[in-house]
Amino acid sequence: MQRNSFDRNEQQYFYGMVAAGLLVVAMGLFAAHMMEEHGHIITGMNNQIVWGMPHVFAIFMIVAASGVLNVASIGSVFGKSVYKARAPLASLLSIALLAGGLTVLMLDLGRPDRVIVAATHYNITSVFAWNVLLYTGMFATVVVYLWTMMEQRMNRWTKPAGFVVFAWRFILTTGTGLIFAFLSARQAYGSALLPPMFIVISFAWGLAVFHVVQSSIYAWNGKKHTPEIVSRMKNLLGIFIIGALYLVAAYHLTNLYFAHQSAFERFILVDGGIYPQLFWWGYGLLGNLLPLLLIYTPGLGKPRNVLAASLLVILGGFALLYVFIIGGQAFPLNIFPGYEVKSSFGDGQIGLYQPSLPEFLLGLGGLAIAFLITTIGVRALNFMPHDKPHVVAAGATD
Repeated sequence: MQRNSFDRNEQQYFYGMVAAGLLVVAMGLFAAHMMEEHGHIITGMNNQIVWGMPHVFAIFMIVAASGVLNVASIGSVFGKSVYKARAPLASLLSIALLAGGLTVLMLDLGRPDRVIVAATHYNITSVFAWNVLLYTGMFATVVVYLWTMMEQRMNRWTKPAGFVVFAWRFILTTGTGLIFAFLSARQAYGSALLPPMFIVISFAWGLAVFHVVQSSIYAWNGKKHTPEIVSRMKNLLGIFIIGALYLVAAYHLTNLYFAHQSAFERFILVDGGIYPQLFWWGYGLLGNLLPLLLIYTPGLGKPRNVLAASLLVILGGFALLYVFIIGGQAFPLNIFPGYEVKSSFGDGQIGLYQPSLPEFLLGLGGLAIAFLITTIGVRALNFMPHDKPHVVAAGATD
């Protein structure tokens, strides 16, 4: 009787989560419809800042979709037994995040019906066109990778498929970085450091997202974390946070070295209003220093603290992208170096931007799509990590 009552409560909880996810998706679609009907005048975007809050959500999900596969790669490519049990969940998360991110991206750009033009008229000189192939290939390779893991007859192909996914996600994240690195019209971008920076950042964001989702699934199923596995994953998260922080610092120090970038760096780091605040307090303190303290301070490396560190890394990631994407557009273009530009149009002025409710709803709708795919996938198929005792013991010494 108790078991039947538990199953019934669990089923009601599942349907409640799905209903909540569908509601947020509907709100996101309504926001996209309103922007399509009335134009971007109802958003905070303008002629100078054309990528707003939805792009922050979309880029985060796309980058995290690549990084979360690092969990699967460690198991399949590098043979770490502890992570093999988590490869199916990591692959499902990658598909979910990529689907949510691309949905937001497509709906935010306007005229989503014209996506067929990008598919039928391919411009090989455009980095955006390259990413169309990269995103499509990512879906295909991860689906095949999942098939080799879930179908026992195909298990012998798991490692080759894992190598393909491992290489493809590096190429995809490089392509995402190149979108900005090749954008010479914006002084904030155009750096060769951006592709490797996005790759290393994806490791931290992806592992943080994975840990949050895994912790939620464990709580849903009444299962506790294995201390040895938590210890390994928290140490790996700490390494990724330090690596990402190093690349971000190298990017800004490189800009500071060049005289023509000093004004932009001062704007972002010192006197740019909301942007320095988000960079130092949002990304620097909340997204890096506090997680590192929670991870490496003796006695604090408990599952709940590692979960808190992961959530802080995610929040710090949004703060960094807001500064990078929106702050990079807000800084005025230097069209005529060495000359002062004045006109009635507002040339040379700092761009003003305040995100609107429809933008937040569209971004949250993308997150809800990823949530629904993950929730239904975990419920319908066996994506719950199952660690065998001898595997856990071996993993502690890997």
